[in-house]
Amino acid sequence: MKRLTIITTGGTIDKLYFDELSEYQIGKPVIGELLTNYKVGFDFEVLSLMKKDSLDITDEDRQLIHTVIERSDDRHFLITHGTDTMVETARYLSSIKDKTMVLTGALTPARFNSTDAIFNIGCAVAAVQTAQAGAWIVMNGQVWNPENVRKNRKANQFEATD
Repeated sequence: MKRLTIITTGGTIDKLYFDELSEYQIGKPVIGELLTNYKVGFDFEVLSLMKKDSLDITDEDRQLIHTVIERSDDRHFLITHGTDTMVETARYLSSIKDKTMVLTGALTPARFNSTDAIFNIGCAVAAVQTAQAGAWIVMNGQVWNPENVRKNRKANQFEATD
């Protein structure tokens, strides 16, 4: 992989909490700063397409992501996305051929001390370089085909579907 295009959409990974009542805003994407601090060995570009909770992402938003990927000359895409509708977006992108797209996010904001964001991003970076073309979900240390995964909200993790 020569270059990685990172598309950010918002979600928990970029949330900023301001008080104990859980009021939040979606802040500046953290992934570019993280990858720079960790001195990754590849070029990357961060495109912040939206700052939305995934429950607010529409099919029009998914079409925007689809169009950006389809029109790009790049072959590898990492998409940060809220976890509640990540599977729907991955399924929407599955029609794109000859490009590898990995969606990841976090169950706790990246700015928290005990976040899963850094682990998920690291796993996603590895997956986007090694997975076959198509859309993939990377969460909880696993790579999932979006046709065979769901978010279990009670357990707060992703799991295989039957």
